[in-house]
Amino acid sequence: MTAEEATALVACFGPDDCYGVAWTLLHLIETGPNPVLTTRPPQDGNEWHLGLWQRAVNAGLVTDGSAE
Repeated sequence: MTAEEATALVACFGPDDCYGVAWTLLHLIETGPNPVLTTRPPQDGNEWHLGLWQRAVNAGLVTDGSAE
């Protein structure tokens, strides 16, 4: 998985988990060399983008500047 491929795949998330496909997509994106999301998604954004962001924060790959 290249950074370019991971960036392209992040746009494939829909409003639901698509019978589990979204989890597979999330794990595939995470195999890329860098975090795809480098800024926090909007609070009302796609739940999968928010999840990817939180997982990157938890792993110490990005800093969440808006943390309270």
